[in-house]
Amino acid sequence: MSDAALSVEANGINQIAENERKGTPRDLFWPWFAANVSVLGVAYGSYVLGFAISFWQAALVGVLGIVLSFLLVGIISIAGKRGSAPTMTLTRAAFGVRGGRLPSFISWLLTVGWETSLVVVAVLATATILDRLGAGGGTATKVVALIVIVALVALGGALGFNLIMRAQRWITWIAGALTVVYLVFAADHVDFATVSGLPGGSTAAVIGALVFTMTGFGLGWVNAAADYSRYLPRSASTRGVVLWTTLGSSLPPVILLVFGILLAGSSKDLNSAIGLDPVGALTTILPTWFLVPFAVVTILGLVSGAIMDVYSSGLALLNVGLKAPRWVAVCIDSTLMLIGAIYVVFVANDFLGPFQGFLITLGVPIAAWCGIFVADILLRKADYAEAELFTPGGRYGDVRWTSVGLVVVGSAVGWGLVTNTMASWLDWQGYLLGPIGGKDGDWAFANLGVIVSLAIGFIGYLLLGRGAVRAQERIPAVTGSVVTNAQTEGVS
Repeated sequence: MSDAALSVEANGINQIAENERKGTPRDLFWPWFAANVSVLGVAYGSYVLGFAISFWQAALVGVLGIVLSFLLVGIISIAGKRGSAPTMTLTRAAFGVRGGRLPSFISWLLTVGWETSLVVVAVLATATILDRLGAGGGTATKVVALIVIVALVALGGALGFNLIMRAQRWITWIAGALTVVYLVFAADHVDFATVSGLPGGSTAAVIGALVFTMTGFGLGWVNAAADYSRYLPRSASTRGVVLWTTLGSSLPPVILLVFGILLAGSSKDLNSAIGLDPVGALTTILPTWFLVPFAVVTILGLVSGAIMDVYSSGLALLNVGLKAPRWVAVCIDSTLMLIGAIYVVFVANDFLGPFQGFLITLGVPIAAWCGIFVADILLRKADYAEAELFTPGGRYGDVRWTSVGLVVVGSAVGWGLVTNTMASWLDWQGYLLGPIGGKDGDWAFANLGVIVSLAIGFIGYLLLGRGAVRAQERIPAVTGSVVTNAQTEGVS
């Protein structure tokens, strides 16, 4: 590994200088593949079947949900190439320089939640596998695993971009190969006759499964997409950016999800086991000698995703307004991640319910933001004026209330059309479900609010933001102005 990969990245939310731009769109395949080759993909097979739909329905909505949601990630990655800055810095073009703090704060919450969840699963997976091997999976094992895993995630996030891009390539090959092996071993437990006989579900159930899949996969990454494409040269292929991002991020979860559906649909007992503890369930059907390689692939996949999350959460925190070097933001988020993981692993009695509630609740405003930002990207015909992304008096303005209003409206409507029965503190949601059957009706668990919020953001911005974008692009570009990392620490 090169010296550059082992040094702390100096860039934060500043624009990347032309002489630092490097790579090709194909390079985006590796980090996105590594971050999504997670055993959680198998668990989602059980969750999707939980909507009481058939195998074919589950496979269809699983593939569509994953690919469509990661296509949004690919589109947002275009902004990184055009603007040479992180996602939440570039969103200032649509929200204003200080108006961008709203989506940045939501993004920060979401990424901190995801990185904590991935670390928790990695710790519990380590304890489960070591217990199966007879090496003990008690409190001491969990403590050691937690320390090691959090240290790896924090170090990877602090070192930054070069390490991530280099390490994720190796993780892709190692985790990808070992994943194929454990799928082969587990395939003996697939009973396709039983799976294919599962009865079909209602339209509401199918849509609910689709929305759940989109929320659990691509919509959890849209707010980080441009963070990894911002180093690409301006001349890089736009289609290539979309293609390689979408392919790399979609390929592993599509395979794992469909396989998870096959496993879960083959046996009610296996379905319950996978839904509650995917790692524990898989250890019971794999040969003992393969448990160590299985531990490697499981932990690598989860840690690689957590590293990308903590890297992006640090950038989001800087965009919220923290005036500090990027590595300091990563350290703050890593501390919060550690505290959250300690609580979940050693104190909390339930993990799945609050986690699903967290995903859906934050998924609603993130969907509205995503719709706005995708529309903004599609409306723009020129590159961003990067220097003015840091100047409230520039073309992008201080606060663009149209975009802020669309997030507020999208969230208000969206939360009214989702339910979270597994988390009692979210019972207030679903207040607009009355006309379509209420919280106990067929559409109650379709979580239409996520899609509705996305549509409100996208369509609303296409209608209301077009004029502002055209006005921004009519202003002559300022040449020769580069904003450095040191400068952004005082204006973010």
